[in-house]
Amino acid sequence: MKKNCWEIKNCGRYNGGEHVGDLGKCPAASEKRLDGIHDGTNAGRACWVIAGTLCRGEVQGSFAQKYKNCEKCDFYQGVRKEEGGKFILSSVLLSKLRHADY
Repeated sequence: MKKNCWEIKNCGRYNGGEHVGDLGKCPAASEKRLDGIHDGTNAGRACWVIAGTLCRGEVQGSFAQKYKNCEKCDFYQGVRKEEGGKFILSSVLLSKLRHADY
């Protein structure tokens, strides 16, 4: 598995993380419908499509509200570069979230 957002950003909102008690567990760390995407755990390498993630210490809203900021994020850009032609577009990821069975 490749590194997930919480491993790169050190937010402490993953299972057993130091900020779960005060900030809550990140939805990207628990979103199982995207497990394995870009070789990550849960939505750890697709966090930009998950509502409620942190950016610069602030909880972000929906995909539509946060995506412009996510496009500028070093983690997002790193995943795009690493994945190259295998990068899964946000529209496909959002569709997986809407149509995936638990």
